[in-house]
Amino acid sequence: MELLEKLESYEDKYNEIAERLSDREVATNPEKVREYGKLLAELEDIVALVREYKEARKNLRDAEDLLKGETDEEMQEFLREEMARWRREMAALEDKIKYLLVPGDPNDRKDIIVEIRAGAGGEEASLFAADLFRMYTKYVERQGWKFAVLSVSSSERGGFKEIIFEVKGRGAFSKLKYESGVHRVQRIPITESGGRIHTSTATVVVLPVVEEVEVKLDPNDLRMDIFRSSGPGGQSVNTTDSAVRVTHLPTGIVVSCQDERSQLQNKDRALRILRARLYDLYQRQQQEEITSARRSQVGTGDRSEKIRTYNFPQDRVTDHRVGLTLHKLDSVLEGEIDEFVTNLAAAEQTEKIKQLGIR
Repeated sequence: MELLEKLESYEDKYNEIAERLSDREVATNPEKVREYGKLLAELEDIVALVREYKEARKNLRDAEDLLKGETDEEMQEFLREEMARWRREMAALEDKIKYLLVPGDPNDRKDIIVEIRAGAGGEEASLFAADLFRMYTKYVERQGWKFAVLSVSSSERGGFKEIIFEVKGRGAFSKLKYESGVHRVQRIPITESGGRIHTSTATVVVLPVVEEVEVKLDPNDLRMDIFRSSGPGGQSVNTTDSAVRVTHLPTGIVVSCQDERSQLQNKDRALRILRARLYDLYQRQQQEEITSARRSQVGTGDRSEKIRTYNFPQDRVTDHRVGLTLHKLDSVLEGEIDEFVTNLAAAEQTEKIKQLGIR
């Protein structure tokens, strides 16, 4: 579909709704006024840009028409400069309009639950998982957000076999959703005496936090097990049975929480994680039904995909989805991942615009 054709359809819809609002029948119905008022508000920004675009297009055509009959060289040069200016204006407006045309992700403003797990590489993978946790918490602090650890399973050398934490902050999901996938590290492990470079992995999953009304849990679908918390090596952490393991029977999803001393707190955390995992599962199932192109979309690909490599010998971090390489590994591990976030968001936006068929 041509962009102008698409734009005019939005303007027509806006005018139609505005006309309905002026009808006496609608104006005396508070419910209808609210409904149509909300629709107008949703269209206002894009229609304002559409009108600017059409005005710029008209000015360009006027300048072109004037140039055809102009004989004065100085005036011709002025008109050419005007035409160039209006073309630049139209191009800038097109970019803004295309951005607004792309449907927003309803989860973008939500808080998130981040799950990091050690993958291939034994103890070195656990240490890398700890590096990733530190990287994300540094980024969270830079954004002025808050985080809280929900569940952790530590390794013997201070790494993490698994760590799950919650991030609260406006736009948390919109920025960190691209981190889901397999992260790969290439470095000489502290456990390696021969100085050989090893490759290890850790997986990251970013889930939007959902409310109870968004995912309702049927008690009949849950099996709740209570047990005594244990730390690294199996030593007892608490003297009471406060750890909770929740199994969602229809899907087989299991969540365990043992870090709080209160059984009630551990249960609450486990259910929050379970809701987030179920919401993510249902969303991915729906998306796979809607499109077979899901794997090609930035940030929504298969979680077994290696998305980023952290190469210590070359001081290099490469995101394989957008082909972006940064030679500042230390800074990245200190939470400076904005370049990756920006480029991934732009790539996803471009992909969505293509799918809309806008030219």
